[in-house]
Amino acid sequence: MSAVTPPAQSRPVAIVGGGITGLVAGYRLAQRGLPVVVYEAGGRVGGVIESIRENGFLAEFGPNSILETSTKISGLIRDLGLEPRRLYSDPAAENRYLVRGGRPVCLPVSPLKFFTTELFSLGAKLRLLREPFVRRGPAEVEESVAQFVLRRLGQEWLDYAINPMIAGIYAGDPARLSVQHGFPKLAALEQRYGSLIKGQILGAKERKARGEVSKQEAKKVSFDEGLQVLTDTLGEKLGTAVRLRSAVTRIEAADGTWRVTATANGAATTTEHCAVLLAAPAYRLAAIELGGTPAPGLAPLAEIHYPPVASVVLGFRREEVPHPLDGFGMLVPAVERFQILGTLFSSSLFPNRAPKGHVLLTTYVGGVRAPELALKPQDELVVLTVADLRAILGVRGQPTYRHCVVYPRAIPQYEVGYGRFKALMDEVEAKAPGVFLAGHFRNGISLGDSIIAGHDVAERIAGWLGQRAVA
Repeated sequence: MSAVTPPAQSRPVAIVGGGITGLVAGYRLAQRGLPVVVYEAGGRVGGVIESIRENGFLAEFGPNSILETSTKISGLIRDLGLEPRRLYSDPAAENRYLVRGGRPVCLPVSPLKFFTTELFSLGAKLRLLREPFVRRGPAEVEESVAQFVLRRLGQEWLDYAINPMIAGIYAGDPARLSVQHGFPKLAALEQRYGSLIKGQILGAKERKARGEVSKQEAKKVSFDEGLQVLTDTLGEKLGTAVRLRSAVTRIEAADGTWRVTATANGAATTTEHCAVLLAAPAYRLAAIELGGTPAPGLAPLAEIHYPPVASVVLGFRREEVPHPLDGFGMLVPAVERFQILGTLFSSSLFPNRAPKGHVLLTTYVGGVRAPELALKPQDELVVLTVADLRAILGVRGQPTYRHCVVYPRAIPQYEVGYGRFKALMDEVEAKAPGVFLAGHFRNGISLGDSIIAGHDVAERIAGWLGQRAVA
C-alpha cells in the first residue's frame, strides 16, 4: 500500500439503497463515528414509504404504521428526537374485520366472543380446540402456509383467517408462501411446543424476557405527518452522505477495499469503500455486477417474486359511510370473490388523516391473487374499489378525494423454495468479506422488521470492521 493511500477502515461504508433498512443502518453507523455513503437510485429517500398531505387528507402509499415490537424501534424514534411527533393508534380503533357473507364481521378478541362469533362455524371452533393435540410435522419438510394450516386447523381457518391475513401482510397466496421462511416463528412454535396455542402462551414469557412484543400485541405507531417523517428525518441526519439518482452497477474487491461504481446523470464514477451493504430491493441488486471475488453473482435474486400492488386512497363524507369504521380495517378472503384485498380505516387509526366531516379509506388491489387488477388505469382502479366498498361497507356517493399509486413490484414473496435465495446471500457474505445483505428480501417484510434489520446489520458491519482493525 502506498504512503498516500489511507487505510481501508478510514474509507466510508457504501450503502446501496436509501430505503428504511439502508437509512437506519447508515444512521447507526454514523452514530458510531463510521463514515457512510448512501447510494439511492431514485430522487428521494424512503423507498415505498411516502406520505402526502392534500386538501386536508393525509395519504400513506406504502406501509401505514409501524408495529413497535422491539426497543430497537422505540430507541430509534427517541434518538432521532421524534418522540414529540410520534402517534399511537386510537385505542378505540382496535377492532379488525373479516368479510364473510359479503359483510364485515368483527374478529373475536376474547374466548367468550370467539365461541359466540358468527365468523366461524361450530365445526371450525371445535377444530381449533383440537389443535394442541395435532402431531407436529417433520422439521425437515418444507410446507406451504396452506399445507401447514390445513394440517393443523382445517379448510375453514385457511379460507376465512389465513388467506385474508396473507393478503393483508404479503399480498400473497398461502398455497405458495413457505411457512418456514415466510412465518419462521410460527414454524418454530410448532417444532418447540408441538402446538400453536401452547406456543403462544408459553412463548409470551420468552418474548418479555427479550424485551420483545408479539405483532398481535404491539402498539401501532405513526407520526403527525405520516411515516415519511421517519425517513425524511433519517435522510436529514445523514445529510451529504446521501447520493440521490446514483444507481450502483458494479462492486469489486480490490486490495482490501471495495470499489463501487455508480452512474449519476449519465456519468459513471468509482469510489473505494471499506465495506458494502446491499439493502436495495432484490430485483435491483440482481443487476449489480459482483467482481474480484469467488462469491456467486447476484443475478439469481431477480427470480424472487414481487407481485404488483395498487394503493387506492379515497376520502368520503362521513355521512356517506354507514359503517362505524371502529377499527384497524377489514380483510377480504378470496372465497368472497371481491376484487379488493382489504381496506384500512386510515382516519380511524390516527388523528388528522381527514378533514372534519370526512373519512379516509386506504384499499389495496392486486397482489398474487389478482396481479392484473393492480395494473389497471387509475380511473378503473377507483371504480372497482368504490364498487366493492359500496357492497361491503354500504358506502354511498362519490369519493371527495382520490389518489392511486401502483407498485409494479411491491412485496417479496417468501415462497416455497425460498431457502435457495437465503443460502445464496449467506454464500455471498462468506466468500466476499465486507459485503453484507439486509432488507425486506432477507429479514422479514414488515416495516418493523426492516428497521430492526438496519440496526442489526450496522452492528455486524461495525463488528467486522473492528475485528479487521485489530488484525
